[in-house]
Amino acid sequence: MTWRILHLDLQAGLPRLEAGRTAVYTVFWWGSLPLGARAFLPEELPLRRDQLLTLAAELVAEQLACRVDTLGGAARASFDGRPLIEPSLAAVREFEGVADAMNDLARPAEGAAADLSVIVCTRDRPEALASCLSALVSQRRPPGEILVVDNSAGRTAEPACRNFPQVGYVHEPRPGLSRARNAGIAASTRPLVAFTDDDVEVHSGWAAEIVRAFDSSEVNSVTGLVVPAALDTEAQRFFQFEMGGFGARYVPIRFDGRFFAETLRYGAQVWRVGAGANMAFRRSVFDRVGAFDERLGAGAAGCSEDSELWYRILAAGGTCLYEPRAVVFHHHRAEWVDLRRQMRAYMRGHVAALLVQNDRHGHSGNLRRIARQLPRYFRYTAFDVLKNGKSDRGRVLVEEIRGWMAGLVFAVRPRWRANHPPAPPGTANAR
Repeated sequence: MTWRILHLDLQAGLPRLEAGRTAVYTVFWWGSLPLGARAFLPEELPLRRDQLLTLAAELVAEQLACRVDTLGGAARASFDGRPLIEPSLAAVREFEGVADAMNDLARPAEGAAADLSVIVCTRDRPEALASCLSALVSQRRPPGEILVVDNSAGRTAEPACRNFPQVGYVHEPRPGLSRARNAGIAASTRPLVAFTDDDVEVHSGWAAEIVRAFDSSEVNSVTGLVVPAALDTEAQRFFQFEMGGFGARYVPIRFDGRFFAETLRYGAQVWRVGAGANMAFRRSVFDRVGAFDERLGAGAAGCSEDSELWYRILAAGGTCLYEPRAVVFHHHRAEWVDLRRQMRAYMRGHVAALLVQNDRHGHSGNLRRIARQLPRYFRYTAFDVLKNGKSDRGRVLVEEIRGWMAGLVFAVRPRWRANHPPAPPGTANAR
């Protein structure tokens, strides 16, 4: 089945979703404010006007509930990372001046982004990097600096960077995404540090929205919305729809000590905070909790270097904010072989991060997740695969189990477990 991605602006009036031969992944906006996404199969289209009105009312009500201070403001994260919306949506619909309020909320951030350093870590993907940099240098409010950290041995990113004179270049030949990110932190000079990936294209207002999120709250880290850039292949659609992509939450959510404590018994679900393809930190947080753990991440244990850092922030009493105003578009793995490899690495890195978190903090819930929660997840998924004949899900499940087993190997590597994150880089210009 063919899929296309459609972006519709409700600020311009109620759109029409017509019948067609393709399935549609629809992202709804109010001006520059993303409201939500829905997937429609060809047989579900066209949508009647009353159906669209109902959907639009739900999306708008959620935004008002989580963005208007008198209605509650940014939602607190529940134990599973979902937003706890305080007022009922029925009460929100009675809010007067909905259109004016939405227009105010949709105003793009106008403040300067000079306090922001943007770091892109890359390895042997110069064409993707060029697209990423084109979007970054075209920001409505340019960041104070953009740094590319080339993690290849042969400096393969250097030619692409020459086409962007405003972009700084750092070479970190030692393999490992965490090493590359730490090299970027050390080379950067601004009080706010953001990261995105070379397979990402950022929205034109991304940098300004990152800065606005920090300016409007006392949080230590900000993450944002990751929207699929394409759903052309079966592997891309599987990752988005079956594996959940990088999440599909469209309202701001605060992750604080209460969220951390609620899930600590079975491993705090810090991966719910966001995605490494769209994250930012106050530079001062690296003084408090350290830099990225170089045992984790691509090129090392596999992944979860981002969530492990959020774990340290929350364990130290800090707060993270998920702010979907900061939008990026991610190119998911297009081929099955790459997706299966990715899912195996994700699980291996997740298990490794759980071991690190247990060793560092003494929180045994991390071990319970390895020994109880993950095997339970495997059994439930296997039952669903067998019952419903989901062969593709079964093949990915095999890779996840392989990743889990590979992660367990780190439990019997005492030298690996004895290592600690590098000393944090200097924090001049702390904010």
